[in-house]
Amino acid sequence: MKKVLFVLTSHDELGTTGEKTGFWIEEFAAPYYFFKDNNVEVILASPKGGQPPIDPKSELPDFQTASTIRFYKDEETKEIVSKTIKLNTVDQADYDAVFYPGGHGPLWDLAEDKDSILLIESFIKNNKPVSAVCHAPAIFKHTKNEEGTLLVKGKKVTGFSNTEEEAVQLTDVVPFLVENMLKGNGAIFSKGDDWVPYVLEDELLITGQNPASSELVAEILLKKLK
Repeated sequence: MKKVLFVLTSHDELGTTGEKTGFWIEEFAAPYYFFKDNNVEVILASPKGGQPPIDPKSELPDFQTASTIRFYKDEETKEIVSKTIKLNTVDQADYDAVFYPGGHGPLWDLAEDKDSILLIESFIKNNKPVSAVCHAPAIFKHTKNEEGTLLVKGKKVTGFSNTEEEAVQLTDVVPFLVENMLKGNGAIFSKGDDWVPYVLEDELLITGQNPASSELVAEILLKKLK
């Protein structure tokens, strides 16, 4: 049985707005159930462990899908989510791949988290896939390859686009824009239309642009694991 690690944010403050953030439910639920339904074991981790914060906006009616509705009714999975293991206890040797769901939270914690950075670098070093969707490609801000070069340099990647950030009116709230950071790190960044599934695969990196891309990232990751 293949085993995939999901890393969720522990950060719940949306900058200085006084509003809450966290992980985006669809970006967790769609890939989680895809893997579960395909007999892949999923283990959940977060920087602080325990219950990771859910972005309250992701619970609004406009953002519900079959996967999120399944999650709300699934007491067993909600219990699993409430007991994430601490990121600093994780060893990549126990997993076949890692998946980072988005939401705005990762921009503050996972982008800078030393345990996360070392974990990603360890997955890459051991020839294991690293996948991230929407805001989660923020994790590539500081990650490097074995040669000490920024991991995304020269790699085809995507992530939450500047136009999508403008659409949700958080351009001036976030600590950095995912698209700008990836380009600044030398990535070959491209995007599809706003809110439409768009996924790129380049060697061990699999990235998705927005919430609608999350299940497609999981599908490509599973093909890679086979």
